[in-house]
Amino acid sequence: MKIQFNTDKNVEGHERAEAYFSAELETALARFEDKITRIEVHVGDENSAKPGINDKRCLIEVRPAKLQPIVVTDHADTVEKAFKGALDKIKKSLVTTFEKQKEH
Repeated sequence: MKIQFNTDKNVEGHERAEAYFSAELETALARFEDKITRIEVHVGDENSAKPGINDKRCLIEVRPAKLQPIVVTDHADTVEKAFKGALDKIKKSLVTTFEKQKEH
């Protein structure tokens, strides 16, 4: 399972943050590890330097083997909260997707 981390020009993409987010993803999605080929995380600040409510965005794209990519997005007032929200959404989506696959 390969993890790619991307930030826009308004968010600092420190190695420490990337390592933290990657570790969180690996832990949260460990049970799907053999079914996922790649994960892409895109983090951005939609208002740039201007203050705003819920202007931080996290998009997580998961590419399951032999299936179409699954994409979720979450907005929050911090990058960390947006990431946590998107992580919760992707876990639910993967559970649903793989449960449906078992039924067929």
